[in-house]
Amino acid sequence: MVVYLDLVFLTNLLIDAALLRMTAWSRRLTFRWWRLALASALGAMYVVMIFVPSMSFLFTTLIKLLFSIAMILIAFGFAHMQHFLRNLGAFYLISFCVAGCMFGLHYVLQSTGELFNGIWFSQTGTMTFHFQTGLLYIALSFLGALWFYRSVQLSRNRQEARQEFIAELQVLVEDVIIVCSGLVDTGNRLFEPLTRTPVLVMESSLWQDHFPPSFIMRINQERAEEIVQDLDEQQIRWRDRLRLVPYKGVHHGTRFMLALKPDKVIVRFRDQQFESSRILIGLKGGQLNSEQAYRAIIHPELVNL
Repeated sequence: MVVYLDLVFLTNLLIDAALLRMTAWSRRLTFRWWRLALASALGAMYVVMIFVPSMSFLFTTLIKLLFSIAMILIAFGFAHMQHFLRNLGAFYLISFCVAGCMFGLHYVLQSTGELFNGIWFSQTGTMTFHFQTGLLYIALSFLGALWFYRSVQLSRNRQEARQEFIAELQVLVEDVIIVCSGLVDTGNRLFEPLTRTPVLVMESSLWQDHFPPSFIMRINQERAEEIVQDLDEQQIRWRDRLRLVPYKGVHHGTRFMLALKPDKVIVRFRDQQFESSRILIGLKGGQLNSEQAYRAIIHPELVNL
């Protein structure tokens, strides 16, 4: 069997560099590229030592751990013990995730015959799996696993960042109180143009117990101006509180939203309570968030942002 050590070294250099880069990204670490390259080279050299018989004593769990520690110290330095342990833990977590994805994908893509050809039994009766694949597969599956891990991390970071802007919302109209979670959107600058009243957007389904089902269905399916034209023909509660608010859609130019004038709105945000009666409630058909993390978009003026 011919082994090209330069390819083994280069492959592991790139893999270790990618793992360290993902560690830095997931931990939000600043680093110098030359330090990351040096740490990657150390990890690649360790793999090359597999082919040196006199170096077999290095392939123990303790030595492997020491090499990992050295790579983390070279790449990111040592600020304090907790910081270092978290970096090391993130490095191992990413490595295990990527290795697991590669191993799982390998056997998912195999046929039944190929799978059983890779299984053999030792003298003790233990079942052993033979894992053999090419460089192209390793590269593609490794990049795919990193992309998957990065996507999960990005989703988690977005959820954490969004959670900081989630508030509890109460809307009071006569004897009715509607309670839900709302997202404080600092980019929301929707005002009623004549009075400059801020507009808070809520899912219309939150009001389904107080409006006819057909009315809620029309909000989901029809234009707001068409609904307003037919209000005289319907028995709608709070008809005198309904307004038309123009807004600019991303792809549709100027459109209109049906809005309700409440008596008062209470927002509990970051251990503070804000109240306002100068507000309109825009009724939005469908869902504002597929995960139902929030069901309203809160205007930043309500919380003094």
